[in-house]
Amino acid sequence: VRRGLDGLDVVLMVSAAESEKRLDERRAFVDAAAEAGVRHLVDISFFGASPASTFLLARDHDATEQHIERSGMTWTHLRDNLYADFMPLLADADGVIRGPARAGRVTFSLTGPEAITLSEAAVTMSRVLGRDYSFRDETLDEAYASRSGHGAPSWQVDAWVSTYTAIASGELSALSDDVHQLTGREPRSLADLLAR
Repeated sequence: VRRGLDGLDVVLMVSAAESEKRLDERRAFVDAAAEAGVRHLVDISFFGASPASTFLLARDHDATEQHIERSGMTWTHLRDNLYADFMPLLADADGVIRGPARAGRVTFSLTGPEAITLSEAAVTMSRVLGRDYSFRDETLDEAYASRSGHGAPSWQVDAWVSTYTAIASGELSALSDDVHQLTGREPRSLADLLAR
């Protein structure tokens, strides 16, 4: 990676797949970029990243942002929220989205134009995709039990469940006009994205 960064002025850092060592990998990448003389690092972070984020992986994004800010490079943190095209992937084979999200709203950041509940997302997906989707709110115990059979390590199950508890907390519901400010175009709604 260090050799690959030689001679680059601006670099986009896209986090790899979820991993228990993901934060260490990000820090190593940032250090390699600084050593290579990269001037500006663009980091794909997460909406509301902070050490106290309900979504556990957003805490890692905050730690990454802090490491970047101490690196000597200038930086841009792109704080994406949940990706709209990820919504259908939350559903199981029967089209049911299950999780302890209650009636919490989620935006898609740099945010889309709306903050929607998972129930509303399921209705939109059913209408646009022509398949029945629904949302079933789970208790925390149900959420952990329904994910325990996947063979994932406990840190990953905790992260998966925290996706829904972050939605329930309202932390992912704020809207921004950043897409319009940066591109001059309006952001796409979930329905628009699915229709394409």
